[in-house]
Amino acid sequence: MRLLIYGYGFSGSVLARRMGAAGWGVMATFRSAIGKVRIEADGFDAVDVTDRAGLAQALSAAQAVLVTAAPGPDGCPGWGTLAPLLKQAAQVPDWVGYLSTTGVYGDRQGRWVTEHSPLVPRSVEGARRVDAEAGWLELGRSPGFPITVFRLPGIYGPGRSTFDRLRDGRARRISALGQVFSRIHVDDLAAGLAASMSRPRAGGIYNLCDDEPAPNSEVVAYAAGLLGIPSPPEVSLEDAGLSATAMRFYGESKRVSNALAKAELGWRPAYPTFREGLAAILATEVS
Repeated sequence: MRLLIYGYGFSGSVLARRMGAAGWGVMATFRSAIGKVRIEADGFDAVDVTDRAGLAQALSAAQAVLVTAAPGPDGCPGWGTLAPLLKQAAQVPDWVGYLSTTGVYGDRQGRWVTEHSPLVPRSVEGARRVDAEAGWLELGRSPGFPITVFRLPGIYGPGRSTFDRLRDGRARRISALGQVFSRIHVDDLAAGLAASMSRPRAGGIYNLCDDEPAPNSEVVAYAAGLLGIPSPPEVSLEDAGLSATAMRFYGESKRVSNALAKAELGWRPAYPTFREGLAAILATEVS
């Protein structure tokens, strides 16, 4: 079995290692010499994203394809590159996954959202994700195209967590009344994707997140406690002096349900809250 990853970033590399350990062959796209070196150093096959013939060959060999690259002003790069090749392919993969964001739900003032909730993005980035989802799901309506969309909150893990922000002085405890975020440990994300590969459903849409949405200030304080350092002082959203982009992020509050992924995929997060996830990261760092 072979997996092709379009966009070998944080999430893609963790999934690659998981599937590689399970005996899968892994291919991943690159745009630069540095990207090629990284993929090959991890023991996987590097595919030049600008090489149309090479991409077509990789697609024909893949049983699963994951698209992680975020859309830009010109749309989803994975769609623009892979969709024409998929439409022309004599044989399509058994599973194609697209990583989207829970930002497509917009602000729900702390209320719960499910995969059936209306999409009302408040940011440019969220609106681009809605358009990208629509393109992939439209392709999935064609016979033989098992497209699955995954809506993700903030992703954290080793090397990309509150610990790192505390250590370099970037962590802030921002207080916004009633505001909560969902999040997911990158290992739980990879496990959810692997579960979907074993149970492909054309047109499937899943929220992959932990079980306990929580405010930023609580997570930062807990992480500081684990490190045995003083927690940063809490500052109000109004006094935080955030950029316009950060203010848009803090302008949204919602609780994201993962019940559908649990029911249909048999998936359960190994780190159901940020507490277990942060503790596991710290244990890895000190072992």
